Amino acid sequence: MKQLRIRTLIGLFLVAGVLSWAGARMWDSLGNLPSVPLAAPIVLAVIAVVLVATALSLRSRLRAQRERRPGAKGVEPLMAARAVVFGQASALVASLVAGMYGGTGVFLLTKLDLPARRDQAFYAGFSVLAGAAVIAAAIFLERVCKLPEDDETEGAAA
Repeated sequence: MKQLRIRTLIGLFLVAGVLSWAGARMWDSLGNLPSVPLAAPIVLAVIAVVLVATALSLRSRLRAQRERRPGAKGVEPLMAARAVVFGQASALVASLVAGMYGGTGVFLLTKLDLPARRDQAFYAGFSVLAGAAVIAAAIFLERVCKLPEDDETEGAAA
């Protein structure tokens, strides 16, 4: 399984942001721009919390397994792989969603004189921050589930 690449996530964020900004400008010139839902940052924050909780649980179970504590519950490789895939998928989607709300938020910064648009800009900004939290939690989960390097393979290759 390949690791997440920060460049890929940043690229997705930027492309989604530019397209969203352009779409928001066009949509606003044709009519009313749809509002940014209040639930957007909340849902992203909940996903980040779930990812962090999963990472902390797996980390403590892996540590107990490494230290050979009596009664330690092991981590099944398939469960760890599923957790990593969930984290990677969440990071990719969060990057797109954060870019989308980031682009919309940048457009809304030009309309701060209206109270409703100001609230929408705050929701969009919080969505970007929550998306960044999801990405950070996914990277943390990926690092927790990473297998230690095999010293014998490195020694044989040299």
